[in-house]
Amino acid sequence: MDLHQGIPTGVHVTLRRGREILLMKRHATGFFDGLLSLPGGHVDPGERIVDAARRELKEELGVDVALPALRWQGVVHRLSDTNRIDFFYEADVWSGTPTVCEPHKCGGLSWYDLGALPDGVVPYVKTVLLSPLPEPWMMELGWQGLGSISKT
Repeated sequence: MDLHQGIPTGVHVTLRRGREILLMKRHATGFFDGLLSLPGGHVDPGERIVDAARRELKEELGVDVALPALRWQGVVHRLSDTNRIDFFYEADVWSGTPTVCEPHKCGGLSWYDLGALPDGVVPYVKTVLLSPLPEPWMMELGWQGLGSISKT
């Protein structure tokens, strides 16, 4: 077994409507099912992270975000079931109406005020959403003996 096959890389996008953000209820994925999270997913081999963000928004929500409207927020290096890297973007301009396009993976969409997030948000996503740091930032979560948040 090759131990250097790479670190699973994910991308998440915060769609903003003023102070509100869109969260999806995860369903039947085997990963944080029943919890709320941001739209996103895995970066495919050979795919740019920003292209994965745009692809995931189209696949999951049926919306298009132009490249200039997608702003990089930060990155999380986290230890969960394995060593993972997650990139976070934000957009407040898109075309189309967010719709559940993958009902086999998503149990619904709701807009939430960022200052009043509900219970049941994926823990590392909630940490990111509530981070007071200016962008861009870098976080390390789940690692013992390390600071959790730093500004890049």
